Amino acid sequence: MAGMDDRRRAMTNSSEITIQLNGEPYTLIGDARIGVLIERLKLKRGRVAVEINHNVVPKVAWDSVEIRPGDKVEIVNFVGGG
Repeated sequence: MAGMDDRRRAMTNSSEITIQLNGEPYTLIGDARIGVLIERLKLKRGRVAVEINHNVVPKVAWDSVEIRPGDKVEIVNFVGGG
């Protein structure tokens, strides 16, 4: 996972942090891993892409990468249609 800070890989529980989620302030309480955030937002893992501070995070890393205070998280939800 090139470009990602190794400190993000720690699987710890945070108490409360504030991040930027798709350009808006968002408060995370408790576990701050990407996979947990995706579940809290009720998004389907197969239909989203995640970027932290302009670095795309591979899906295989979502359960180990921790979001840190002040991070800028972008989540793109792909929608089918025609």
